[in-house]
Amino acid sequence: MQAINAGDTAFIMVSAALVLLMTPGLALFYAGMVRSKNVLGTMMQSFILIAVISLEWVYIGYSMAFGPDVGGFVGDLSLFALKGVGAAPSDYAPTIPQTVFMIYQCMFAVITPALITGAFAERMKFVPFLLFSLLWAILVYNPVCHWIWGAGGWLKAKGVLDFAGGLVVHLTSGAAALAAALVVGRRKGYGREAFLPHSLPMTLLGTGLLWFGWFGFNGGSALAANGVAAAAFVSTHLAGMAGMASWVLVEWIHNGKPTTLGAASGAIAGLATITPASGFVSPNAAVIIGLAAGVICYFAVLLKGRLGYDDSLDVVGIHGVGGLMGTLALGLFASKVINPDGADGLFAGNPAFFTTQLFGVGVVLVYALVVSFVLLKVIDLLFGLRLAPEAEEEGLDLSEHSETAYTS
Repeated sequence: MQAINAGDTAFIMVSAALVLLMTPGLALFYAGMVRSKNVLGTMMQSFILIAVISLEWVYIGYSMAFGPDVGGFVGDLSLFALKGVGAAPSDYAPTIPQTVFMIYQCMFAVITPALITGAFAERMKFVPFLLFSLLWAILVYNPVCHWIWGAGGWLKAKGVLDFAGGLVVHLTSGAAALAAALVVGRRKGYGREAFLPHSLPMTLLGTGLLWFGWFGFNGGSALAANGVAAAAFVSTHLAGMAGMASWVLVEWIHNGKPTTLGAASGAIAGLATITPASGFVSPNAAVIIGLAAGVICYFAVLLKGRLGYDDSLDVVGIHGVGGLMGTLALGLFASKVINPDGADGLFAGNPAFFTTQLFGVGVVLVYALVVSFVLLKVIDLLFGLRLAPEAEEEGLDLSEHSETAYTS
């Protein structure tokens, strides 16, 4: 085992802080898009998960995801309450303390269920939301994380790659978002009333914080300050800017005018889509992936209107479709020239790797969708997920938290 490297340790600690910042950034991004009566309730759903999921991660989540393997499906609970997790390095990251690796991964676990909240924005009760988020982390996030990133994980053993969370974060949350939109149902007045964003400047600020944090999300996933981290950092920015450009362009052509919401959505689409591929592809491939993300996610968001489900803040169309696309794009563009520990994709003469990635997408999509759907149905049966009609009319801020964001 290698010695602790001070530079790598500092880099991952800073990256962990950047990933933590993404959750408040997400709170702003989502809150700007809801009506003013739901601002605090929407933000609270992201903020409270910093506490809830961090506690879960310390006691069982880290052990389930990265503990000794049990049948390729999940880690055992031998690291319960971080038993034995200290300043010594681990096999996952041999040049940094295991505590640093643990807290870095904790930030991923926090933001993933927070992403789902955009699908049921403005209409879910707080206590059932907390219960769903906690159980979802245990039953979906932790096992999938182990399958792909954990030692002995069965998808990892089959060669499925995910550099920073296209499957583990974006596809799982996107699948859960679809389940939530179907189970919780449409907002009161959906299709008859205009649900206009109350503060697009807030959404743009959240976009900037998310973009900033994404450098830690993707770059830090190299788990060392090295050339792979640099490649991921560059790919992250290039895909984000390309996604913003292509979304705005197609929106301009399709609707006649470019919008700030389109620019924000396109940037997030590009960033989400490059995530699984960021440490495995060239800068030119990152631009292509980002351009494709902006166009495809734009039309994926429009599709919800045709299909009739109410994914309030476009989690399915951006994160779900983006995570799926990015994982498959990795199967096309991956190159061992960029990352010798990765694979060559279809365009580098290895079509089998694309098939492997397609298999990984299918497994994670089905598992996350089915477990999320069942979990939501059970909680709805026992406690009721949905706000009462009068509480929904009043808004989350007053009905669930006895607060208002604005006094006039």
